[in-house]
Amino acid sequence: MSGAVLVAVAAAVGNLLQGWDNATIAGAVLYIKKEFNLQGEPTVEGLIVAMSLIGATVITTFSGAVSDSIGRRPMLIISSLFYFVSGLVMLWSPNVYVLLLARLLDGFGVGLSVTIVPVYISETAPSEIRGLLNTLPQFTGSGGMFLSYCMVFGMSLMNSPSWRLMLGVLFIPSLVYLALTVFVLPESPRWLVSKGRMLEAKRVLQRLRGREDVSGEMALLVEGLGVGSKTSIEEYIIGPDDITDDQDPTAMNDKIRLYGPQEGLSWIAKPVTGQSSLGLVSRHGSMENKSVPLMDPVVTLFGSVHEKLPETGSMRSVIFPNFSSMFSISGNQPKNEEWDEESLARDGEEYPSDGGDSDDNLQSPLISRQGTSVDKDLVPAPTHGSILSMRHSSVTQGDGGEQISSSMGIGGGWQLAWKWSEREGQDGKKGGFKRIYLHQESIGRSCRGSLVSVPGGEALLDGEMTSTAALVSQPALYSKELIDQHPVGPAMVHPSETATKGPSWRDLFEPGVKHALVMGVGIQILQQFSGINGVLYYTPQILEQAGVEVLLSNMGISSASASLLISAITTLLMLPCIAVAMRLMDISGRRSLLLYTIPVLIISLVILVLGSVVHMSNVVHAAISTTSVIVYFCCFVMGFGPVPNILCAEIFPTRVRGLCIAICALTFWIGDIIVTYTLPVMLTSVGLAGVFGMYAVVCLISWVFVFLKVPETKGMPLEVITEFFAVGASAGKNN
Repeated sequence: MSGAVLVAVAAAVGNLLQGWDNATIAGAVLYIKKEFNLQGEPTVEGLIVAMSLIGATVITTFSGAVSDSIGRRPMLIISSLFYFVSGLVMLWSPNVYVLLLARLLDGFGVGLSVTIVPVYISETAPSEIRGLLNTLPQFTGSGGMFLSYCMVFGMSLMNSPSWRLMLGVLFIPSLVYLALTVFVLPESPRWLVSKGRMLEAKRVLQRLRGREDVSGEMALLVEGLGVGSKTSIEEYIIGPDDITDDQDPTAMNDKIRLYGPQEGLSWIAKPVTGQSSLGLVSRHGSMENKSVPLMDPVVTLFGSVHEKLPETGSMRSVIFPNFSSMFSISGNQPKNEEWDEESLARDGEEYPSDGGDSDDNLQSPLISRQGTSVDKDLVPAPTHGSILSMRHSSVTQGDGGEQISSSMGIGGGWQLAWKWSEREGQDGKKGGFKRIYLHQESIGRSCRGSLVSVPGGEALLDGEMTSTAALVSQPALYSKELIDQHPVGPAMVHPSETATKGPSWRDLFEPGVKHALVMGVGIQILQQFSGINGVLYYTPQILEQAGVEVLLSNMGISSASASLLISAITTLLMLPCIAVAMRLMDISGRRSLLLYTIPVLIISLVILVLGSVVHMSNVVHAAISTTSVIVYFCCFVMGFGPVPNILCAEIFPTRVRGLCIAICALTFWIGDIIVTYTLPVMLTSVGLAGVFGMYAVVCLISWVFVFLKVPETKGMPLEVITEFFAVGASAGKNN
């Protein structure tokens, strides 16, 4: 776990450099105008500031596809190199044209870091603390602005401040970032799996999680390679492996055997026949929210899962004291000596790829020979005391002629299991190899039908069972072509064969991907038009009205230095608010933070509008306006600042994640350009009150959009999130 935190902190340094650059150019441009006599050339002045924005927009257009091709880590290394080279060129800059070139290179570094860092952190962080770690870029970005404002303020007190030194000093922290990307950051394990480099991915995961057994998450990463598979929701009952169902004895033929970390400890998961009592699906089989007709089925689906979690906030299982080790990926789990010996004995049994590739990276440590092509007659039925190594996903023989695999914890209360069935279903279709994501519920149910509470950490009583939600779909490695080639047994392709498909623009039109992309682009547009740039533009005027700048001038500080100090203080106030958001991101959740902070943004903007329209004394006006600006900033960095980037890094499948995040980031930069360059025109045409009134309306629309369209993704594995979007999109289409 500490490895994932270290990696996230190192990656977030790229956003620190972005914040550093934003602050330094704001101070340095005051002195650049004097040296190059740009007072009468506002176009050139604006171009110096905007060139970084232009560079970020240009490089974002292809950064996603390139990162899907060559990896996340190389893109971060390239970003640090752009920062480093631009810092050296700005330190030299003999004329305005060289300065513009340097600013363009700097924009390339900014664009890559803003686009790739959230993706990289999402792909390396455990699901339980992914929100916290992905808020780090917001924290380091604001921290970089604060440090830069302090540096520029100190230099402004000199007799002849050097703007070249202000801008060029960027090469020092960028050199540190370059060292971190080269020597500290590993490649994203999800990207490695997508390229079939299984052994590398396993080693990286072991380093990030601080433990040897990462089989569950490795299997999850392989399953994340699929895009567009049809997913259904089912309900299962988990209980001791000796349970029977007198009313429906045939139901036991569909059971899945789950194995715990202790010898002789196992349970049975069997599908519920008849009417579902699960909160994921209503009694009428629809995910449509009747109380809110326009509510997106995806929101209802995600919400029903979080409503079932224990109120203690723990991500561990509440079913059995030992079952939690299968559901949780956090912390070091107790090892079983027999398991370790078995694993060591089998570590050399990785099979080569079907193509005969001798590259060690194309050998899978995840799926054993037994798990890739199994003859049901050769696999004995397990006994109650049998042990299966979860590290190799060994497939066993189940009752009723079914192949049933052991399952693995993948974090956030989810289990990954597979099932092979040769029986025909009620629809007449043949059985097949199915992947199942199981989710535990917080309510246990006894065989007698009475409801009993299952407190966290307490074992179920004899004969009790607990219900689980299940997402059932076709495994990523079990292609449709194999169904005809291998009619018997769960034969699977090697991950490297699946990886050769690569990202495709056609994947963007899969219902789940398209649904997620619409949500991601929408929330990025609304964030940019929510007023943050306008409030930043207006802050110096607000604080000047409050008399702060006059007070500092009376202390012997120049107006330029006073403006920089005010900006530093404003940025400093954001840091504790971001720290609170980091704590709440995985407890309250992304959706909750947006729903609770956006109304505060609306109130702050309305107060600013009233302050511009209603006549009041200067002191009262300054006090109210200053308070509103500070509250707006603090609430923005807690919700609407970090959450859109966090969500966009979570909701797309691995194969197209880079491509989709680039589209969302491009939307971000285009929106930033539009808002920045239309603000002066809007101030002239409708005035300050009109501008902030428009922003307040956009914030109101944003709240409605979040309430109806944005789901809660806290604590859920990325692969499960994408499956939920696929299910929700299909449900919305049917409804």
